[in-house]
Amino acid sequence: MKTSDFYYDLPEELIAQTPVEPRDSSRLLVYDRKTEKTEHRIFRDITEYLVKGDLLVINTTKVYPARLYAYTAHGGKVEILLLKRIDLTDWEVLVKPGKKCREGVELTINEELKVEIISRTEEGGRIVRFKFDGVFEDILSRAGEMPLPPYIREKLKDKDRYQTVYCKDEGSAAAPTAGLHFTNRLIDELKSKGVEFAEVDLHVGLGTFRPVKVDDLTEHKMHSEFFRIDEENAEKINRAKREGRRVIAVGTTSVRTLESAALPDGTVRATSGNTQIFIYPPYKFKVVDGLITNFHLPESTLIMLVAAFTSREKILSLYETAVERGYRFFSFGDACLFL
Repeated sequence: MKTSDFYYDLPEELIAQTPVEPRDSSRLLVYDRKTEKTEHRIFRDITEYLVKGDLLVINTTKVYPARLYAYTAHGGKVEILLLKRIDLTDWEVLVKPGKKCREGVELTINEELKVEIISRTEEGGRIVRFKFDGVFEDILSRAGEMPLPPYIREKLKDKDRYQTVYCKDEGSAAAPTAGLHFTNRLIDELKSKGVEFAEVDLHVGLGTFRPVKVDDLTEHKMHSEFFRIDEENAEKINRAKREGRRVIAVGTTSVRTLESAALPDGTVRATSGNTQIFIYPPYKFKVVDGLITNFHLPESTLIMLVAAFTSREKILSLYETAVERGYRFFSFGDACLFL
């Protein structure tokens, strides 16, 4: 299968630049794989499609303010995007422009924070060492900005709007955006109906936005991302599977976590580590019975994952319908429910 098989034409005006308010007022495309029926609703209507005993698996990762601006000794401006923490002071980052970030160069972010370029990575990024006095996380919260995807040009007024209402542990360079549609009120309503929730953690990297640069999918290598499922939540998932209840992943990151932790028999083990799982047709899902997700970029690994859950032909047809109906696309856009 080729990367070009997952191309679709998207008018630029359908790329959502700002989130809707309230969160659960976004639109919802519902597709039932058994009946092949498609419906067009509002996200809060999801309560009509979920039943007592359904288990929603949410990714509770929290986005850190990963975009920093630094300056050379001569006043040149450099943008730094934090990708992965290596230890107390060292990080893997992306820099722009790269020509100003040769090994040994020291940049100043502000009075509290400086950064030295240590080395270059194979993929064109940098390993850097931060120099600071105090608690790095506190300094970062003051100096950093939310790392919105490159297709969002509007400045975010409220940092919390790029976080899910249930986020916990900081570690992501991008939000698990399917979860952005949930409000606390909607969650309470679902719980009162008997819908259960399980929590997993996958720290989303900016690699999620990087294009697939090979046409043969078997040659594409995913970026490594840290994930974790604890004993309590693994047992929740396994109990639902044993009892024949639906396990519905909220977002592609939850899918990748579940499928990375799954044994051949569909049992999920409590584990943590790094995953590079790449899901594309004709992948056979071991755990996931349903999926809540946003609309994804053409030729991206995310649309490939969703195509594996439906089919390539069906997902392209549904996306064509969404374009015709003026749905909003990508991180701050509308949602899909696939059952």
